[in-house]
Amino acid sequence: MTKLRIGIIGGAGYTGGELLRILINHPNAEIAFVHSKSQAGKPVYNTHTDLLGDTDLTFSGDDTRDLVNQANLSVIFLCSGHGESAKFLAENPIPETLKVIDLSTDFRDQSNGFVYGLPELQRERIQSATKIANPGCFATSIQLALLPLAQAGLLSEAVQVSAITGSTGAGQSLSPTTHFTWRNNNVSIYKAFTHQHLTEIRQSLTALQPGFDQPIHFVPYRGDFTRGIMANVYTPFAGSLDEARQLFDTYYRSHPFTHLSNMPVDVKQVVNTNKCLIHLEKHDGQLLISSVIDNLTKGASGHAVQNMNLLFGLPEDTGLRLKAVAF
Repeated sequence: MTKLRIGIIGGAGYTGGELLRILINHPNAEIAFVHSKSQAGKPVYNTHTDLLGDTDLTFSGDDTRDLVNQANLSVIFLCSGHGESAKFLAENPIPETLKVIDLSTDFRDQSNGFVYGLPELQRERIQSATKIANPGCFATSIQLALLPLAQAGLLSEAVQVSAITGSTGAGQSLSPTTHFTWRNNNVSIYKAFTHQHLTEIRQSLTALQPGFDQPIHFVPYRGDFTRGIMANVYTPFAGSLDEARQLFDTYYRSHPFTHLSNMPVDVKQVVNTNKCLIHLEKHDGQLLISSVIDNLTKGASGHAVQNMNLLFGLPEDTGLRLKAVAF
């Protein structure tokens, strides 16, 4: 069985830990190194304590240029904070044959030769790419709620979005709004109408429906739970509910992780999986689309592995048939 040699930069954070959990059990993956400035020299399981017994990897703090050049890598994942990926690539020349998957916001505008890595939008471009910009978590959930409408040219008026995310969406660094005493039993909005993921959402929608110029009104919420996103999206729709269901079913029929549900969906159905579940309702001329994902899996690291599979011609779901928490 062919093994892909993998390097991970920024392995001590939430997305790095989630990536390790998936890749350790991926049949085609061999982790060459996990780099972390803050945890250099320490066992991976000291930081990601649930991996005790699963791996004896140690965080590397060596010079990253030497690591990349000497490890005979197939692919490198960039899991550091926003702005750090651009800095890393500027300081570390990457061989032309080395695939790069970036989990930051740095290249989601498809600059510097990066392809926007949303398989449900442009699977074929991903398969022939070298550098992938992994989508944002909110952006993934919201786009999957809207892509079928955009492809059919049916986004004719403003789109309203109300979405809530778990605390891991804020990253591992502590802030006043991530401490347990503030977050527990609490809900709040942030970046209303100005969230950074709006840029990539519009980029994708206009790629399918070039004339779409209506506003996207997005109100994000911080939830008092750890993992998951629920996005409720609504916009005018002239057709029937059955017609909407047929539209979504046709669009996602060939995509292994996005599924249409006849029952209302909830976050626990998708936590710890790479799934997106979608439920449709019609109310007073508005199509309500509920979309749920795990922000760390389909919203980040699982999505990145899905892109890796596509880059190397593997079945898209390899290593990603994960069990939901459910209860």
